[in-house]
Amino acid sequence: MSSKTDNVNLDKYDEEQVKLMQEMCIVVNEKDEKIGADTKKNCHLMENINKGLLHRAFSVFLFNSENKLLLQQRANEKITFPDLWTNTCCSHPLNTPLELEEEAQIGARRAAQRKLEHELGIKPEKVPLDDFVFLTRIHYLAPSDGLWGEHEVDYILFIRGDFTFDDIVVNKNEVKAAEFLSLDELRKKFNNPGDWKYTPWFKLICENFLFKWWEKLDDLESSKDVLTIHKLGF
Repeated sequence: MSSKTDNVNLDKYDEEQVKLMQEMCIVVNEKDEKIGADTKKNCHLMENINKGLLHRAFSVFLFNSENKLLLQQRANEKITFPDLWTNTCCSHPLNTPLELEEEAQIGARRAAQRKLEHELGIKPEKVPLDDFVFLTRIHYLAPSDGLWGEHEVDYILFIRGDFTFDDIVVNKNEVKAAEFLSLDELRKKFNNPGDWKYTPWFKLICENFLFKWWEKLDDLESSKDVLTIHKLGF
């Protein structure tokens, strides 16, 4: 599948975020089978998404010992979905040997560990690969504006631990704010958002899965659906 970006000028965007647009994402089909690789820039252009370009992603939901979920507000510098609130960390496994590895979702787990440190300063030893619980995958498409959007097969990863704000050093180029919320607090904010606006994938996950998963944090095995790829928002 060919993708086009020749007519897209990135001069108005944050320099660091523009550099990240050259990362190579894993291009997949709707069965989450790798069919190629392309830049983060190409994968997030609606012109290419509308032609079917689909890539692999992950979403981390990190809970502390009080079962509160860490949410982040994406930085204003972000090219896609700036300033929106979302789950703990959302990004992409890269087209590298370590993050391409599919057995036990180890590639997605490694990517999650890498980005938790990059975005939130959470050290890898605080989030061991084996502590991530893979629940399922979702396939969704969401425009950000007329130019950019998301089209992903998204691996849902839960992790629980004795996390506090002492473990977090926010990368201000990635994250504007972070908060731990209880299930009831998030449900209230989700139903009455006020000035909180959410990323489309987080809204879809909340509407379809998150709260019932959260209620079963002590029995996540019963929530696993590792073979299904759920199509949401289509």
